[in-house]
Amino acid sequence: MSTVTATKLEFTRLGSRIGAEISGLDLSAELHPETVTQIRDALNRYKALVFREAGIRTDEEQVRFARRFGPLTTAHPTVASVAGAENVLPVDSENGSANTWHTDVTFVLNPPQASTLRSIELPPYGGETLIASAAGAYRDLPEELRTFADSLWAVHTNDYDYSVPKNLEHANAEERRKEFTRVRYETAHPVVRVHPLTGERGLFIGGFAQRLRIVGLSNTESRDILRLLQSYVTRPENVVRVAWKPDQLVLFDNRITQHYAPDNYDGLPRRLNRVTIAGEVPMSIEGKPSQSLQGDSSLYSVVATVEDPAQTSVEG
Repeated sequence: MSTVTATKLEFTRLGSRIGAEISGLDLSAELHPETVTQIRDALNRYKALVFREAGIRTDEEQVRFARRFGPLTTAHPTVASVAGAENVLPVDSENGSANTWHTDVTFVLNPPQASTLRSIELPPYGGETLIASAAGAYRDLPEELRTFADSLWAVHTNDYDYSVPKNLEHANAEERRKEFTRVRYETAHPVVRVHPLTGERGLFIGGFAQRLRIVGLSNTESRDILRLLQSYVTRPENVVRVAWKPDQLVLFDNRITQHYAPDNYDGLPRRLNRVTIAGEVPMSIEGKPSQSLQGDSSLYSVVATVEDPAQTSVEG
């Protein structure tokens, strides 16, 4: 029986605030617990990790890798999974482009802690994924605006179509919208979320928060404030642009990032598969948890706890 050994991983930074990559680490192989710990530590530090030559060829291998970091969610609360793979969501250009800044599934009580994306079929140009640091955005806020944001709560909902803007609708846009909103979810989350492992504060907003309101404010006031805060998230210095290549996997921290997939590949095929790791209930800076207002997401995801062994091995 072969022995699995740990090696010192060397990640190359992609930017000063977010992003790092590593090449040649076979993620389909059995990984030593210390290797997993190093990946978790790197995720805490860099927020988004790009694995070139990842060695993952199947959904089963992607699921096995993602499970090293905690229990998994099912593919999505409302959208169908890959056939025969309940944890795998197809991210397919035929169903539209997620060209709106968002954090995955924030309309439920406990959104995923992290997401993995694996390249399946890529266009010859374009098709990148942009990932932004919500922690960098929070640090950029002027002190007065930061104090104001600390006090705010926003209602997130899935009852709008984030993936297909009206002017870019695909032929099946209406069917996609009905599937996405077949169960309505609303959840009140703190606008400033505390990361449970690192203690960092980040702006927890994005597309699913843009369509409703900030608690206690009018729709007009909410839109203006969210637009202002969002502009800090998407500053170029807070964003890493990931160019997809074959045999590549990206792991990003869903608690403290947003992402965006530009529709810049002229309708050519682009397919990725996504597997997400269950998260805990977000907490405000005062230690108050998010509150579900509508929709039961318990069949989508268990509520993870920071005490899970896979989540406590590293402090940021």
